[in-house]
Amino acid sequence: QVQLVESGGGLVQPGGSLRLSCAASGSIFSGGTMGWYRQPPGKQRELVAAITYSGNTNYADSVKGRFAISRVNAKNTVYLQMNNLKPEDTAVYYCNAYSPIRARMYWGQGTQVTVSS
Repeated sequence: QVQLVESGGGLVQPGGSLRLSCAASGSIFSGGTMGWYRQPPGKQRELVAAITYSGNTNYADSVKGRFAISRVNAKNTVYLQMNNLKPEDTAVYYCNAYSPIRARMYWGQGTQVTVSS
Protein backbone atom coordinates (compact mmCIF):
# COMPACT_ATOMS: atom_id res chain seq x y z
CA GLN A 1 0.00 0.00 0.00
CA VAL A 2 1.33 3.37 -0.99
CA GLN A 3 1.41 5.90 1.80
CA LEU A 4 2.89 9.32 2.48
CA VAL A 5 3.01 9.96 6.21
CA GLU A 6 3.61 13.52 7.38
CA SER A 7 4.63 14.78 10.80
CA GLY A 8 5.90 17.92 12.49
CA GLY A 9 3.07 20.41 12.24
CA GLY A 10 1.75 22.42 15.15
CA LEU A 11 1.31 25.83 16.72
CA VAL A 12 4.25 28.23 16.75
CA GLN A 13 4.72 31.92 17.49
CA PRO A 14 5.76 34.37 14.77
CA GLY A 15 9.50 34.16 14.21
CA GLY A 16 9.60 30.56 15.34
CA SER A 17 10.61 27.41 13.49
CA LEU A 18 9.12 24.05 12.61
CA ARG A 19 10.39 21.03 10.70
CA LEU A 20 8.01 18.92 8.66
CA SER A 21 8.82 15.36 7.64
CA CYS A 22 7.21 13.09 5.09
CA ALA A 23 8.03 9.41 4.65
CA ALA A 24 6.86 7.72 1.46
CA SER A 25 6.44 3.96 1.55
CA GLY A 26 7.53 1.75 -1.32
CA SER A 27 10.22 1.86 -3.96
CA ILE A 28 7.89 3.34 -6.58
CA PHE A 29 9.12 6.83 -5.70
CA SER A 30 12.72 6.19 -6.67
CA GLY A 31 13.84 8.86 -9.12
CA GLY A 32 10.82 11.09 -8.61
CA THR A 33 10.42 14.67 -7.42
CA MET A 34 9.05 15.29 -3.93
CA GLY A 35 7.64 18.47 -2.54
CA TRP A 36 5.42 20.40 -0.17
CA TYR A 37 2.24 22.29 -0.93
CA ARG A 38 0.04 24.28 1.40
CA GLN A 39 -3.56 25.41 1.52
CA PRO A 40 -4.29 28.50 3.62
CA PRO A 41 -7.83 28.92 4.98
CA GLY A 42 -10.21 29.86 2.18
CA LYS A 43 -7.51 29.74 -0.49
CA GLN A 44 -6.27 27.33 -3.13
CA ARG A 45 -3.48 24.86 -2.65
CA GLU A 46 -0.09 26.28 -3.67
CA LEU A 47 3.43 24.98 -4.16
CA VAL A 48 5.81 25.76 -1.31
CA ALA A 49 8.95 23.90 -2.36
CA ALA A 50 10.04 20.93 -4.46
CA ILE A 51 13.19 18.88 -4.77
CA THR A 52 14.25 16.52 -7.54
CA TYR A 53 15.86 13.15 -6.96
CA SER A 54 19.26 14.70 -7.73
CA GLY A 55 18.70 17.53 -5.25
CA ASN A 56 17.66 20.48 -7.40
CA THR A 57 15.26 22.71 -5.51
CA ASN A 58 12.49 25.18 -6.30
CA TYR A 59 10.76 27.55 -3.86
CA ALA A 60 7.77 29.85 -3.84
CA ASP A 61 8.90 33.47 -3.69
CA SER A 62 7.09 33.96 -0.39
CA VAL A 63 9.29 31.40 1.41
CA LYS A 64 12.69 31.94 -0.23
CA GLY A 65 15.36 32.53 2.38
CA ARG A 66 13.16 31.20 5.20
CA PHE A 67 12.31 27.61 4.23
CA ALA A 68 14.64 24.80 3.16
CA ILE A 69 13.62 21.53 1.55
CA SER A 70 15.80 18.43 1.70
CA ARG A 71 15.47 14.69 1.16
CA VAL A 72 17.07 11.37 1.99
CA ASN A 73 16.60 9.17 -1.05
CA ALA A 74 17.46 5.93 0.73
CA LYS A 75 14.55 6.55 3.08
CA ASN A 76 12.13 8.11 0.55
CA THR A 77 11.81 10.95 3.01
CA VAL A 78 11.48 14.67 2.40
CA TYR A 79 11.83 17.45 4.96
CA LEU A 80 10.80 21.08 5.12
CA GLN A 81 12.67 23.27 7.58
CA MET A 82 10.63 26.40 8.19
CA ASN A 83 12.29 29.36 9.91
CA ASN A 84 11.13 32.88 10.73
CA LEU A 85 7.52 31.77 10.40
CA LYS A 86 4.88 34.39 9.76
CA PRO A 87 1.11 34.37 10.39
CA GLU A 88 0.57 34.16 6.63
CA ASP A 89 2.35 30.79 6.64
CA THR A 90 -0.66 29.35 8.49
CA ALA A 91 -2.06 26.54 6.36
CA VAL A 92 -2.49 22.82 5.99
CA TYR A 93 0.78 21.52 4.52
CA TYR A 94 0.68 18.55 2.16
CA CYS A 95 3.52 16.30 1.13
CA ASN A 96 3.62 15.33 -2.53
CA ALA A 97 5.64 12.67 -4.34
CA TYR A 98 5.82 11.64 -7.97
CA SER A 99 6.21 8.01 -8.96
CA PRO A 100 8.04 7.63 -12.30
CA ILE A 101 7.05 3.95 -12.42
CA ARG A 102 3.33 4.66 -12.09
CA ALA A 103 3.46 8.09 -13.76
CA ARG A 104 1.29 9.74 -11.12
CA MET A 105 1.42 11.96 -8.07
CA TYR A 106 0.65 10.88 -4.55
CA TRP A 107 -0.41 13.08 -1.63
CA GLY A 108 -0.10 12.93 2.12
CA GLN A 109 -3.04 13.52 4.44
CA GLY A 110 -1.89 17.01 5.42
CA THR A 111 -0.56 18.52 8.63
CA GLN A 112 -1.73 21.79 10.18
CA VAL A 113 0.75 24.60 10.74
CA THR A 114 -0.54 27.57 12.72
CA VAL A 115 1.57 30.68 13.29
CA SER A 116 0.04 32.86 15.96
CA SER A 117 0.94 34.75 19.09
